[in-house]
Amino acid sequence: MLTVTFLGTSAARPTVERNVSGLAIHREGETLLFECGEGTQRQMMRYGVSFALSEIFFTHFHADHFLGVIGLIRTLGLQGRPEPLLLYGPKGAKKVLSTALQLGVERVPFPVEITEVKAGDTIGDEGRGTREGYDIYTFPTEHGGGPSLGYVIKEQVRRGRFDVEKAKAAGIPEGPLWGKLSKGEAIELADGTRLTADGFVGPARPGRMIAFTGDTRPCASTVDAAQGADLLIHEATFGEEERDRARDTGHSTAKEAAQVALASKAKRLVLSHVSARYSISADELVKEAREVFPNATVAKDGMEVDVPFAE
Repeated sequence: MLTVTFLGTSAARPTVERNVSGLAIHREGETLLFECGEGTQRQMMRYGVSFALSEIFFTHFHADHFLGVIGLIRTLGLQGRPEPLLLYGPKGAKKVLSTALQLGVERVPFPVEITEVKAGDTIGDEGRGTREGYDIYTFPTEHGGGPSLGYVIKEQVRRGRFDVEKAKAAGIPEGPLWGKLSKGEAIELADGTRLTADGFVGPARPGRMIAFTGDTRPCASTVDAAQGADLLIHEATFGEEERDRARDTGHSTAKEAAQVALASKAKRLVLSHVSARYSISADELVKEAREVFPNATVAKDGMEVDVPFAE
């Protein structure tokens, strides 16, 4: 399972329909949180996102993207959490987040580790060893007002599919020998015949990939980072009628985001970080985007997007 839950899809300030930035990515029982705007913990409860997470990733440190971490950490402390929480963000993360952790009436009762990352970094899982089956890496974005990053979640290449019929035809008994072949290991039959996985296992299959920009102008670095992504989550604060304002404030229009998706050959585009003026109805943003990139939609709070394997 690889699923994205949108916890907050509004730009700058919450509205009745939309909270400020936050999204959760669920993979094989693990939850990763990206952004943590004001009220994110309430959104997590509302939409069934587990508090049993270990990492939060920030794209930049404008208030609508990180203020909710203060309340979330206080709640985790009150729940008696013992496990460490790992926080990642661009330059300035240690200063901003350390200050946030000092707010409240008591010391945070569990370890919080803050790591500053830069564009091009591959983020390990320092708290629990090597990541299993996927990587997270960063890419530069163009927002202004301080360092900003996007994140890519990319699964590692999967083994090819084991051909059951070929194994049966070769007289290989079902059981442990099938398991070894499916893992790419050579086997030996009872009569001494040695067989390799070649011919029984198909070509390696790509894993899934999600690219998330945070706030940004459309830029070549996003196109490069999102090449072939199964899902591109790109901000679309404004429509084309506010194109100049988008440029002046370091944001993108829906059409510009769609042009990035087209250039990156992404399979699907979901737009987020929507200005309050489109809060109730984002139909015009959807229309603009689909004129360029047909498989586009605008996220709503609580929306879940499943990312299937490409078979």
